[in-house]
Amino acid sequence: MKPLATRNNPRANPRELTRAENAYRRIKAAIFDFVLLPGEGFTESDMAERLGMSRTPVREALFRLELEGYVQVAFRSGWSVSPFDFRKLEELYDLRIVLECSAVDRLCAAVPMPDLGLLKATWLVPEKDRLKTTTEVAALDEAFHSTLVSAAGNHEMARVHADVTDGIRIVRRLDFTQAPRITATYEEHAKILKAILARRADAAKLLLRTHIEASKAEVRKITIHKLHSARPAATQM
Repeated sequence: MKPLATRNNPRANPRELTRAENAYRRIKAAIFDFVLLPGEGFTESDMAERLGMSRTPVREALFRLELEGYVQVAFRSGWSVSPFDFRKLEELYDLRIVLECSAVDRLCAAVPMPDLGLLKATWLVPEKDRLKTTTEVAALDEAFHSTLVSAAGNHEMARVHADVTDGIRIVRRLDFTQAPRITATYEEHAKILKAILARRADAAKLLLRTHIEASKAEVRKITIHKLHSARPAATQM
């Protein structure tokens, strides 16, 4: 089996991570990046070989991922990546709409309004300055929505929203495998942001809800073929 690449994390020094934490991050990243696909099976020995470490930290990482619902274990056949729970995904999208619309209300009512300069510098740019790389735009998309919620000032709301974001990340990234979706994201985010800056809460919420519902609708269109198409040519972890 091919080895799993070590992903650089700017917030953590790899030397400071325990082996189990390192294994956890690399396996989770492989799931999110479609290197490991839903339903794909593997053994602890296989995974240890791919990660270049012993089975003990791999086992710890897998038990942690099992608790989070990303993998599942079978007594005789080893481990596998959990299949998509479409009902749960749709419920998470519904919760996301509630949280983000509430955040919009709080932002538009705040005096003074929190600084959204970073979002303006990212999304209110000429078309020639827009990013085109799938992974970059996917990360910026997450940052746009999480920044709106964080700026609203409710820490518990931001914490729950972060959990929701983590829960839908694997399917959300499928949105950015095609260029038209990247273009639409820039245009939709710009409209939402302009409405918020103008304190037009109802308009911003309508735009936001439509934007998120479009992503939610794509969840039911996920097929094995689409997942394999999104799988990178290099499947190292």
